[in-house]
Amino acid sequence: MPGSPPPKSFALCLAGLLLATACSAEPTSAPSSAPSSSALSSSAAAPVPAAGLAEVTVTVPSNLAEAPFDQPRKALVPNGWTLSVWARMTKPRLAAWTPDGRLLISVPSTGKVVAFGADGTGETVLLDGLDQPHGLAFAGSTLYVAQSDQVDAYDYADGVATRPRTVAPGLPDAKSPDLRGAYSHALKSVVVGPDGAVYFSIGSTGNISVEDRTATPPRATIMRVPPGGGPAEPFATGVRNGTGLAVAPDGAIWIANNGRDNAPDPDGNVREEYVNENPPEQIAKLTPGRELGWPFCNPDGGPANLPFIRDMNTNADGAAMDCATLPAVEQSMGAHSAPLGMSFADLPEPYGAGALIGVHGSWNRQPPRVPEVSFYPWRDGGLGDQQTLVGGFQSEDGSRWGRPVAAVTGPDGAVYITDDYAGAIYRLAPPG
Repeated sequence: MPGSPPPKSFALCLAGLLLATACSAEPTSAPSSAPSSSALSSSAAAPVPAAGLAEVTVTVPSNLAEAPFDQPRKALVPNGWTLSVWARMTKPRLAAWTPDGRLLISVPSTGKVVAFGADGTGETVLLDGLDQPHGLAFAGSTLYVAQSDQVDAYDYADGVATRPRTVAPGLPDAKSPDLRGAYSHALKSVVVGPDGAVYFSIGSTGNISVEDRTATPPRATIMRVPPGGGPAEPFATGVRNGTGLAVAPDGAIWIANNGRDNAPDPDGNVREEYVNENPPEQIAKLTPGRELGWPFCNPDGGPANLPFIRDMNTNADGAAMDCATLPAVEQSMGAHSAPLGMSFADLPEPYGAGALIGVHGSWNRQPPRVPEVSFYPWRDGGLGDQQTLVGGFQSEDGSRWGRPVAAVTGPDGAVYITDDYAGAIYRLAPPG
């Protein structure tokens, strides 16, 4: 592997919505499949909790009671559970527990990775001067950090990260010359498979930026670095913005993927009632060469085993991709939910093993899609339907006081939740 990367100052990702034009070529053959009429229906049922949820007042220590906790905040949690503000910080994103019991938090906006003690105190800066660090993952005592332009590995021990080396260099971000500062999905995530292979996400440039698929390296992909190092190669394609990246109990890699905006209906019309529910966000199991369709095919229906239909902007005639041949998507959540961090956990009954996903909520849907922490039960190598684990962040008028990003279980069995809108880390604790 290459030597240590030099420290780098933070570079602001200029977010923008880049719309690629529809394919202009004349049809060369008959369409391979017609868009399904089920695309006109709701993409996913409302999440149902495994156990009843109760409204509780979020517990806030007096020294952490700045806005939005300068007034009482109510949340929905499983019956008998509690939710408290465990720590405060600016724009926390993804999280990982260290082998010695510290909680690491990535802060892309400041270029830092921050560590907290097991009680939420003793905040220290583990790494600084990075380019939008986002994904965090451990393989034994090796820490992997996904920056906007590279993935690095560090030796971790006793609260110190040393011997940095670059695992995957030259990744695209807003500084890439060909992108000229325009990159909507520069933040990257990383996990390590049971065989030691490193998987990381490269998001798309924009909403339906077709050119991402032929870029070098290709964008809208999940990349894989083989065990022991080597060039990264695409593992899954057509992944618009797969920030939720996690290893399941059986060792499989799963993705929570953000779908496109402003999708036209099967007649080619952009209608609010259709856009509000389409396409569903994908929760998918990745296998070598998996194709998730973007920007030519969109998942349809749900909540589980979603087929694909043609995208009427980019693939109206079916020539760009035969959507009917793509394997169905295993699970989903409502369109524009914006799933971010994903992890697998084993929670107390009645939950058991399953996936935790931070649902950030929509940015442009009306009415807004609700932020929450979702739970998907693990069943026979797959995921059951979406359940709400923590809710109550959004009022009936659409205003919000919080937006979860990620949820991970701690050594104490509690669930720790980052919220970059409220600037908080919560502790969701089961009874006892």
